[in-house]
Amino acid sequence: MSARIAGLVAALTIAIPLSAACGAAPTESAAGSGGTDAKAATSAADFGGLDKLVEAAKKEGKLNVIALPRDWANYGELLDTFSKKYGITITSDNPDGSSSDEINAVKTLKGQDRAPDVLDLGQSFALSGSQEGLFAPYKVAAWDKIPDGQKDPNGTWYNDYGGYVSIGCDAKKVANCPQTYADLLKPEYKGKVALNGDPTKAGAAFAGVYAASLAGGGSFDDIQPGLEFFKKLKAAGNFNPVESTPATVQNGETPISIDWDYLNAGYADQFAAKGVEWKVAVPSDGKYAQFYAQAINKDAPHPAAARLWQEFLYSTEGQNLWLKGYARAVLLPAMQADGTADAAVVAKLPAVEGTPTFPTEAQINKAKETLATGWGAAVSG
Repeated sequence: MSARIAGLVAALTIAIPLSAACGAAPTESAAGSGGTDAKAATSAADFGGLDKLVEAAKKEGKLNVIALPRDWANYGELLDTFSKKYGITITSDNPDGSSSDEINAVKTLKGQDRAPDVLDLGQSFALSGSQEGLFAPYKVAAWDKIPDGQKDPNGTWYNDYGGYVSIGCDAKKVANCPQTYADLLKPEYKGKVALNGDPTKAGAAFAGVYAASLAGGGSFDDIQPGLEFFKKLKAAGNFNPVESTPATVQNGETPISIDWDYLNAGYADQFAAKGVEWKVAVPSDGKYAQFYAQAINKDAPHPAAARLWQEFLYSTEGQNLWLKGYARAVLLPAMQADGTADAAVVAKLPAVEGTPTFPTEAQINKAKETLATGWGAAVSG
């Protein structure tokens, strides 16, 4: 994540490996009404309804999350609201970790009480994790409102929030903020252009390279032009290898950051009072949208709390909290139709023209393979 598909969303306006040190045995899984094992529950109905799920989750009393920065898409408020609402203690591990770290944690901490219960993953990692059989199938109450192209038919993952690749720029340190990928190659941006992580490990950076490919004549079938773009950026001396984070944005270390629009928009709010004039542009030549997906660890130590967390995220309350963080909630079309979307926060989303399209699973897997073999060579030296 830090440095997080097929189908359209009509209203979309989307490593530090943890050690396998020994831990205590996981807590006994909660059972729903009728004796259903929480780890086997595929919907709230298996517990006897949402109220019974809440009871089971409260009995566990804990939830382990991973790679969730509090300033990422309003996660801080989401975590605090859930904990207060249900009286469940949340342990947040490796908040600045990547999607790759999340998958590694599921594998290395299997059977331990500190293993992650739930995951927030870039699309390519959600697909690969599902293919490896790491996730538990579970369908939230709002399942039917999630567009078909934004969820696994079996419920092993489902998209939740997302946005567009954007270019953030510190207007007090950069005289003319770039508006397009083509602009980024200009000599005036020497040493200034950063990504949010390594694209072989982090969804935001992966998307940044995909957008560069589209800007350079590539397609969902061909991410190679994106690698060529960053090779040129490196050769020009413009590529900044420092991973863009809130801290590097605030201290001026990454004055230009290719990142999700909801993160860049959040930085504009967060650091305005600290003297940072952060501007945000969605590049017209590299328009790429993506959602992050939620999943439940098949071996979650707190399986009922994990399922309640998903129900909360896909509730009207949870979805409006994503919108408050400038992220584009997957249920936004349905919520606008039934009048439950917070119109004030929807109006503040960064403006984007046109209808987004998304790569297929096969296209993402191909792009991931290309990056795995070519990224290091593109930016090394």
